Amino acid sequence: MLPLRFPRLWLTLGWLAIGLAIVVCLMPTDRLPLPSNLSDKSEHFIGYLLLSCWFGGIYPRSRYWLIALGLVVMGVLIEFAQGAMGWGRQADVRDVVANSAGVFAGLLLCWCFGSWAQRVESVVALVTGTQES
Repeated sequence: MLPLRFPRLWLTLGWLAIGLAIVVCLMPTDRLPLPSNLSDKSEHFIGYLLLSCWFGGIYPRSRYWLIALGLVVMGVLIEFAQGAMGWGRQADVRDVVANSAGVFAGLLLCWCFGSWAQRVESVVALVTGTQES
């Protein structure tokens, strides 16, 4: 993990986001919120892009391969679970492709722009006057 002032906070929020994604992906279709104007594949892409950006922002580049592997495997396992549940959800290989594309796009953004979490902590420290010397 990158040197952060609040590592437990960043990790906890990230794992809560993972848990929320799993719950939403496995909910019966009749309990899902109303569909957005986005396509299903766009939603998958954006969801996994955000997850990979989150973890890419708190871990060093040397861990990006592990983040990618974990999120892609999560997406595949969710699709298998959806196919097995019989609650109106269907496994779709195109969802896995959209998930994976989102993962790699998110990590590419983090690769190009660095750690957003360290920048956020620097701004918070400046605003609150708690800058460490």
